Amino acid sequence: MSAPTLAIVDDDPDFSVFLTRVARSQGFLTHQFHTVSDATFWLSSNEVDLTILDMALPDGTGLDLLDRIPPDRHGQIVFVSGTSDAEQIRRAVATPATQFIGKPVGTDALEQLFRRVQEDVDGRIHGQQRLDQHLVGESTAMRRVKRDILRVAPTDLNVLVLGETGTGKELVARAVHAHSGRPGRLVCVNCGAVPAELLASQLFGHERGAFTGAANRHAGFLEQADGGTLFLDEIGEMPPALQVYLLRVLETGSVVRVGGTGEIPVDVRIVAATNRLPDEGMLREDLFYRLGHYVIELPPLRARGDDVRLLANRFVAALNDKYGGPPKRLDPAGIARLLRHSWPGNVRELIAATERAYLNAGGPMVEINPLALGRRPPDSGEVVQFRVGTPLQDIEEEMLRRTLAFHGGDKTATARSLGVSVRTVHNHLARNRRHG
Repeated sequence: MSAPTLAIVDDDPDFSVFLTRVARSQGFLTHQFHTVSDATFWLSSNEVDLTILDMALPDGTGLDLLDRIPPDRHGQIVFVSGTSDAEQIRRAVATPATQFIGKPVGTDALEQLFRRVQEDVDGRIHGQQRLDQHLVGESTAMRRVKRDILRVAPTDLNVLVLGETGTGKELVARAVHAHSGRPGRLVCVNCGAVPAELLASQLFGHERGAFTGAANRHAGFLEQADGGTLFLDEIGEMPPALQVYLLRVLETGSVVRVGGTGEIPVDVRIVAATNRLPDEGMLREDLFYRLGHYVIELPPLRARGDDVRLLANRFVAALNDKYGGPPKRLDPAGIARLLRHSWPGNVRELIAATERAYLNAGGPMVEINPLALGRRPPDSGEVVQFRVGTPLQDIEEEMLRRTLAFHGGDKTATARSLGVSVRTVHNHLARNRRHG
């Protein structure tokens, strides 16, 4: 078990000593403060698991202290006071405080409180350990992401994940579902990868005979995720008409299948992801705010510092497990180069660079050269030339083909390079297949 931390803010030295003695007998680390100003200074730069506050202090009240420090610093809050002022008690109960206890306080009540806090701390640590297995990173930005996941996962709030392509937004969705306690399935959908004419049926389901080829009734992804979580990646690629329909599902808690009339109740938690804000793409602003009850911003790899090294080591270890043979390890001499690189393709680019370096390594050391994927000589196919008068359609098709090959078939990265939507890439490919 990890030792939880208690902050005591009370101007009665005898009571503070009593609290300290009981808390330490339960394994707590304790810090005593007797004024609002002293407690504010310390709590503003330190985090605790439990804060016990007196209502009346020499330079203010416990309520004043809560107004001055960030909410993620004081942990659980318990007001302990001998006041009989009904207004102060009402104001204390209206705060995020866990409990209001009147003085005098018995040892049994305190021990019960401390045991409950210890159980909560142990649960968070266990959850953090499981989270670290899937979301690798110790940077400040990633610690914030992990804290956000553990904070929002047990709630019913919808979550919007903002981040560049390749940062691992689906991993965040999987972590939110894994820590949610929801008994249903996690269903993942890339809205940009499903043709527009099929997306409505896939999401909302359809009745038999709803359209040509609909030989049987079909339960859509929303019904399949009932009791669980639906992850909608590239939500901005969803056609506007379907965004309106999704908004209605979120507001009513029910879905109507394509070709049907009956409303089917669904208990679904939505985690959506996008790399564009509403004014930068095609995501409706009202849907953005409906989905964004809780926003998690996933940092680009270039903003994660030494996480690059941690990730590269993890990928090399995974490749050792995959291929067997003599184990290889990351060459320390090349780490500085990894930290200098901007990683425009984020974690996905690092995975590709690591796999390439691993397979090309002639010995036990894996030296990752990110420039091997980022820059190529002109004769390698990176430069494309066209004659004057080349039909525009031919230019578009050739640029799509070459860019898709450059990104190893990754349609999302291709769309980003060309400045178009993923759906546009799919439409061009479908047209080429029809005319090819």
